[in-house]
Amino acid sequence: MRSKRKTDLIVHSISYTLLIAFSIIMIMPFVWMILSTFKDQSELMRFPPKFLPDKFSLKNYVEVFSSVPFLRYYLNSILITTVAVTLTLLTSSLAGFAFAKYKFKGRNTIFKTLLGAMMIPFPVTIIPLYIMIYNLGLVDTYLALIVTGSVSIFGIFLMRQFIVTIPDDLIDAARIDGCSEFQIFRIIVIPNIRAPLSALAIFSFMATWNAFLWPLLVVNNDEHRTVQLGVQYFTQRYGDLMHLQITAAAMAVIPIVVLYLLLQKQFIEGITMTGLKG
Repeated sequence: MRSKRKTDLIVHSISYTLLIAFSIIMIMPFVWMILSTFKDQSELMRFPPKFLPDKFSLKNYVEVFSSVPFLRYYLNSILITTVAVTLTLLTSSLAGFAFAKYKFKGRNTIFKTLLGAMMIPFPVTIIPLYIMIYNLGLVDTYLALIVTGSVSIFGIFLMRQFIVTIPDDLIDAARIDGCSEFQIFRIIVIPNIRAPLSALAIFSFMATWNAFLWPLLVVNNDEHRTVQLGVQYFTQRYGDLMHLQITAAAMAVIPIVVLYLLLQKQFIEGITMTGLKG
């Protein structure tokens, strides 16, 4: 018994040591990037490099915001991402509810067709999407950036997998008590899918916030330019100033990290439980 406990202790110690080591390796580039935003050009290019800056200063951030309308880009991304994520959660949960709890002709066929559409790469759909947006007169508008991110087939699938496990008897009892379909959705369904909703919110946030190719096609002015386009525009104008480039890149990444830290429990729970639902 003691020998087995000793073996388990050694195995666990080695496992935890390796996990900690790999975690440090994975997080170090991000930490280095954040610390580099407090360095000037000469300090950043110094060899051998120093991990910590000589002094912490917000000079780089001030210079980035003053060099280009980065605040405008930031506000644009926040607006577009907030609306797109909200619409994604709403459309995915409603569609998932319909596919899981309503019987209608062609339900399975439509659902399988949607799943099949997930295999179509986004670049394949760019030309027809752009033609539609152009014909609707939506080029250089917020709507052009929001519409394409407001529906997620993966989100519909994820919500359906969770909602299908809610007992039908519970929903029928709510109907008998006089609840409308929307009340059933709000009172019964939503509380049971908070974990996958959080996971979907992070996925949708990342996809919309990091979008580059589509905004590059439909946006041609500073008024609607997003953070990712702002970073690319900044790089073109100040390609030789590495300390400012890395500061702009860090500002584009920080919101995603903050969101994950706030919702990591729900995110992990939602992803873990996805494989158990169905």
